[in-house]
Amino acid sequence: MNPMRALRQYQKVNSHAQISEANPHRLVQMLMEGGLDRMAQGKGAMERGDIALKGLMLGKAVDIIIGLRDGLNPEKTEDPASLQQLDNLYAYMMTRLMEANRNNDAAIIDEVSGLLSTLKSGWDAIADHATANQ
Repeated sequence: MNPMRALRQYQKVNSHAQISEANPHRLVQMLMEGGLDRMAQGKGAMERGDIALKGLMLGKAVDIIIGLRDGLNPEKTEDPASLQQLDNLYAYMMTRLMEANRNNDAAIIDEVSGLLSTLKSGWDAIADHATANQ
């Protein structure tokens, strides 16, 4: 068996196991991690001139952001204005990634990656705070 194929299969099984055991907060963390990974892969493909892989990876990053955006629940928030701002930010990120793909602009990928990293840091801090209070 090809070692790279075996590694990918292991990673796939490991990911499925993590997903099946994850709480909703961890699932959002995993989506954010996946989005950051896909952006990095897309940027790397862009730098290598691999246009097909760049489009695939940036498309997957957009799909992940769509998933994050779809997960916003206005009925469960105490701050509808903040939820709307987050929704707008996700929409902006999706638009910018499509622009980065169209224009081969790595700086835009860096911008969106920075935005998602900032969101993830805040999201991670919520988990850290909840764990510390248990």
